[in-house]
Amino acid sequence: MMRGDVGRFAFTPWHRGLACAAAVFLVAGFLTIGHAPPASALPSYARQTGQPCGVCHTDFPGLTPYGRRFKIEGYTMGGGKYRTTLFPDSPDSAKKEYVPPISMMAIVDYTHVQNPATFAAAGLAPSPPFAPNDNVSLNTFSFFWGGAITDHIGAFQQVTYNPFAWHWDNTDVRFADSGAISSVPIVYGITANNNPTVQDPWNTAPAWAFPYQKSAFGAGLGPTPIIDGAFAQYVGGGGAYVYINDLVYLEGSVYRTLNPTVLNDLGIDPTLAGQFDAAPYWRAAFEPHWGDNWLELGTFGMVANVHPFSSGTGSGATYFPQADQITDIGFDTQYQYQGSNFWLTLRGSYIHEFQNLNASFSNGLAANPTNTLNEARGNASLAYGNTNRVVLTGQYFTSWGTSDATLYAASPTLSPDTKGWIAEIAYIPFIDSQAPGWPWFNVRIGLQYTAYTEFPGPGAASDYNTLYLYLWMAM
Repeated sequence: MMRGDVGRFAFTPWHRGLACAAAVFLVAGFLTIGHAPPASALPSYARQTGQPCGVCHTDFPGLTPYGRRFKIEGYTMGGGKYRTTLFPDSPDSAKKEYVPPISMMAIVDYTHVQNPATFAAAGLAPSPPFAPNDNVSLNTFSFFWGGAITDHIGAFQQVTYNPFAWHWDNTDVRFADSGAISSVPIVYGITANNNPTVQDPWNTAPAWAFPYQKSAFGAGLGPTPIIDGAFAQYVGGGGAYVYINDLVYLEGSVYRTLNPTVLNDLGIDPTLAGQFDAAPYWRAAFEPHWGDNWLELGTFGMVANVHPFSSGTGSGATYFPQADQITDIGFDTQYQYQGSNFWLTLRGSYIHEFQNLNASFSNGLAANPTNTLNEARGNASLAYGNTNRVVLTGQYFTSWGTSDATLYAASPTLSPDTKGWIAEIAYIPFIDSQAPGWPWFNVRIGLQYTAYTEFPGPGAASDYNTLYLYLWMAM
């Protein structure tokens, strides 16, 4: 995932947090013994393909070329000893025992921030029952349907529990098939999803970009363009794509926000984002490969006329009749090299957002009629080991744009300007091997440190530095 914006169970600070963490481990252990599904980033994918996680993932959820192909082909590749297609299209599939492609995920974490007083002054302090600092919590608790439905239709469907209710999370349902045009092989398909870029096969697009997991108690990466998660789970959309000669990927989709009643029924607060009608999205990528090298160059983007939230709660949320026109244009690149017992991955992305703020400016939500916002990311990752894997990742991140006294009132410079670094070491014990007693169980243990050199808030940038430890369990 599983990077959705998900809620947390509300625990009291340190001692109760530890008790809860222990309880989660016990529950996870029980489910590990008494349940039956397996993982790519999902155990059900590993069971379906008969392949260990390390075939699809450099470090879950980071994808290998095989993992990208699995996604492009609609989550339908087989090869395992179980039949996971609900409606088999071939005699070979029908002979296998059917096992539903269901998986589960739980993430337990600990967060320490450099200066909790600055977090409080910036409005970022945790709400009770959490402590001002040193919080242990259950970050994410999710169930998945992940895998083939028929030989040509597959799905990635996540539902997550927050302190109050279940809500739908990242969703991508696909139809895919293959053919040829003048002897040139192609894979073509249709995607229906609820988060722009969640359907993307590369980990340079926002929905699956590093950091794969981050603390809800940290300061984040600064203001980001709307394509970077602002409307995740608030929209429904669909489109078509084609993958030509294992080289060129093209996609066109259209999104529309769901109405407040539907969002409320799905467990999503409709007051936290605006509304827009049809918003086109595009994606193009070129990925030549030679030997053990893969190089990707691409672009993506979206145009949306967004009506900002006005008033009301729940299903009664209302939005301004005027609309802001938001245009996001992104460029990305990725290089991967597969050694005998390691993966080296280099990634970079840049998104430029132009904001024509007709609605926000007219209604006092912005000080300027037009703004720009830019986001850039660059990271390098070394995933070492075949049976057990240690992953070292470093990332530089920055956002910058037009100063706006209303949008960025908390910033000393009245701007979105943010700069910093992330360093992470992670350990994945069962990347290419089976966990004792349960072959499709996997964990990722990560220690992450975020250091800021510039931040749009009160105090020194280093006050927002964050130490983050997490245990990510998939089963």
